[in-house]
Amino acid sequence: MENEHTKILVVDDEQDIKSLFEMKFRREIRRGELDFSFAFSGEEALNFMQDHASEVVLILSDINMPGMSGIELLKKIRVDHPSPHPKVMMITAYNDDDYYQQAIRNGANDFLTKPLDFSILKEKLETL
Repeated sequence: MENEHTKILVVDDEQDIKSLFEMKFRREIRRGELDFSFAFSGEEALNFMQDHASEVVLILSDINMPGMSGIELLKKIRVDHPSPHPKVMMITAYNDDDYYQQAIRNGANDFLTKPLDFSILKEKLETL
């Protein structure tokens, strides 16, 4: 029987986020519990979602990115992918109430700040 794994799309313009996630979640990845994909822009994330929408359970998206912001990406995902509805956690370097309100208003399920506390993130992922 195949392991049930959770497919997560991480969207961040910082390229080193990929190696950071692969290091922090290496046990979960090796055990087949979590399956991470990475997009380095909002546009790249939307392209990925066109092909994999039904697989993605969670999107972790940075808010501050060049080009399409995480808030704009969130709006498009909520319109273009209503069902099945992926959970979306927004990530920002700024503990900014305005971003928080915008993210919640546009359908974000949760909010994290940078630098990411991976122990908190792991706890949140266990509830998916």
